[in-house]
Amino acid sequence: MKQNNQIIEVKIEKIVPNGFGLAFAENLTIFVPLSAKGDRLRVRVNRLKGKTAFAEIVEILEPSAERTEPRCPYFGRCGGCNFQQMNYAAQLEAKVGIVRDCLERIGRINYEPEILIIGSPNEYEYRSRTQWHVDTRRKKIGYFQRKSHDIIDVEICPILKPALQKVLTELRETVVWETLWSEMIEIEAATADGENSVYSAEIIEPTKEISFTAAGETYLHDATSFFQGNLFLIEQLIEAALSDAGGEFALDLYCGVGLFTLPLARRFQKVAGVEGYDKAIDFAEKNVENARLSNVEFFRETVGDWLKENSENLKKPDFILLDPPRSGTEKETVEAIINLQPARISYVSCEPSTLARDLKILTENDFSIESIVALDLFPQTHHVETVVRLKNQRA
Repeated sequence: MKQNNQIIEVKIEKIVPNGFGLAFAENLTIFVPLSAKGDRLRVRVNRLKGKTAFAEIVEILEPSAERTEPRCPYFGRCGGCNFQQMNYAAQLEAKVGIVRDCLERIGRINYEPEILIIGSPNEYEYRSRTQWHVDTRRKKIGYFQRKSHDIIDVEICPILKPALQKVLTELRETVVWETLWSEMIEIEAATADGENSVYSAEIIEPTKEISFTAAGETYLHDATSFFQGNLFLIEQLIEAALSDAGGEFALDLYCGVGLFTLPLARRFQKVAGVEGYDKAIDFAEKNVENARLSNVEFFRETVGDWLKENSENLKKPDFILLDPPRSGTEKETVEAIINLQPARISYVSCEPSTLARDLKILTENDFSIESIVALDLFPQTHHVETVVRLKNQRA
């Protein structure tokens, strides 16, 4: 009888969503974190559900040719990076596989063309924004441990840009623990073009505005507002999302501080940006004003509510760009987009599973996939950014 804590020898066949290695043994489908394709391992089952097992590595019997030495001293304990055990080419291959797996298994989409993946110029020292968790009683600053909310006290983080690593080091050296009221706090930090922005509810100093210039556009933002965390690929992301788009009217849904809104305004006669987070819209309006663009209108409302209120009277858009959070869109939002019958859609996603879920609905309603491009905005982790361009077959 299969049971928890049993030891099994396995060979990892491939990497699947959530970054797990997939193996088959003892009539079980086994998922193993922190493994590499081709590893031969001894693993311990720690969770069993029917014929599916989740296991941890006990011993590497024969390392994969794709396996490499992690650079981070906290790797395996920290809940952040889970791909440092693989060389970079293997990471990119795994991410394309993850996208395809989600398309086929969740979206029931058989996409035959190549999925191009654009790698990051920096495999480490790329991350320009982060959140640190702080345990003020135990005097720890860092990240959550794997599968828990315990904080690992982190002195160095190899994926941080050097400017943010310097902020972390200075925080650790200068924090006056007795002045912090709450037992657990978060500190947000961002860097761009040589400037840093830091925010916490318990930091009195105002949060500094910083700016980043890409593709001829300048974007003001700060540590409290979302901006992509890998600045090395911003221009490629914009190009993948917009390419040759142009026309009369475009909708930018979940527009944030206007990353796509500004270049859209150069290509379309009129652009509407919708975003539910007030601070992001504040920055978006500043960014449009600084760019001297007069053909953009912003709406401070959640995308779902705004579409529900406006879709019947809205002019048919030539182009809709949507860049939702990791949880994807609401089903009602996808349905509202379908009802608007845009000529083209560009869906930017940081979560392949919710992307596939939403693409299933779109492709069942007269939209066909023109292209899929993946961008590795998150090296050393299983996360991947994906841009899917769709065409309306009825347009």
